[in-house]
Amino acid sequence: MFKTDHTVRTLKTIAMVAGLATVFWSLGLPYLQLAGAANITSVSDTLSDSAPSAPSNHTILFNATTGVLNTQSITVTFPAGFATGSADFSDIDLSGNTQGAFTVAATCSGSEDVSAAFSGLVLTLTFCAGDGGLLDPDEEVTLLIGTNATGGNAQMTNPVTPGSYEVTFTSGPSDSGATRVAIIDDVTVTAAVDTIFTFTVDGVGSGQTVNGVTTTGVTSSTTIPFGTLVDGVASTTAQDLSVSTNASNGYVVTVQIDGGLQSSTGADIDGFVDGSYTDTPATWSAPSGTLGSENTYGHWGMTSDDFVTGRASEFATSTFASASTTPRIVMGHDGPADGTTPGVGTARVGYKVEITGLQEAGDDYTTTLTYVATPTF
Repeated sequence: MFKTDHTVRTLKTIAMVAGLATVFWSLGLPYLQLAGAANITSVSDTLSDSAPSAPSNHTILFNATTGVLNTQSITVTFPAGFATGSADFSDIDLSGNTQGAFTVAATCSGSEDVSAAFSGLVLTLTFCAGDGGLLDPDEEVTLLIGTNATGGNAQMTNPVTPGSYEVTFTSGPSDSGATRVAIIDDVTVTAAVDTIFTFTVDGVGSGQTVNGVTTTGVTSSTTIPFGTLVDGVASTTAQDLSVSTNASNGYVVTVQIDGGLQSSTGADIDGFVDGSYTDTPATWSAPSGTLGSENTYGHWGMTSDDFVTGRASEFATSTFASASTTPRIVMGHDGPADGTTPGVGTARVGYKVEITGLQEAGDDYTTTLTYVATPTF
């Protein structure tokens, strides 16, 4: 085929341009792009909080249609009403699905891949010349702005007025796109839960255990019949307490007596130990029975197997204290209770009495116990 000098020169020029483009591309430098402007696709901006005036993170996704080369930029323009506050490059992460994460700095003065800076409501991210950073065509890009970025500590602030706001983008030499975010008022959810509190007392049979001691008598929910007492033989009874409540701060149950265990004759069975009405639980001991000291002729006391969550149980195993006209905590918990779990919603309270042969006769020794259950909502 015959070729003129003009044809040869033209072919040489084309070859030289192609060669230079290949070299520029291998060095990560800008080269001639023959594609025209295109739309950025799959654009979205997800807010961490869409309430008016709320600080919010932005998670921006888009497809870089024709790519972004060295010295080229991505811009994100937020509409009036948004505020960038103190957000800067340190609150920004940029990555691509194939390129991975890019290093981001305030300027291109070092070896970073991208510089990032706000100018008013415009964020500009520039791929630094010679540092190798670029986005291939159709790269799926993720841009994080706020505390969702690695090391981020500042967030943008949403507009005061609810509404739909357009965020616009440019990518590379001529690609552009837009998305919208909705700023809406928070929804207040309300509900009410009625207070719940039930307290029950149940009898306990003979041969059961209360705080390490075996019961010898049978009780009901309203009676504790010790029966006929015998010199030197201790009698033990018990009652089961249960509480169900949704009180956030729990509850306490106290017990008190209206007076001593007395007979109509005026005689009484004194409080443990030997009428000292001890308040500190101690191991059970028999009354001393000192002639002329009626307080020592007999005594009775109480115990509980409750292990109150949040505080140590008052009663160690097999220890007793005197019943008293002063309320004494025998059960409690520091939160809601189900009425079935030991140490939370149930406890067993025991009562023990023992006399000597000096205790005055009487067939009507009586006192009244009062339980008081108090929730704290």
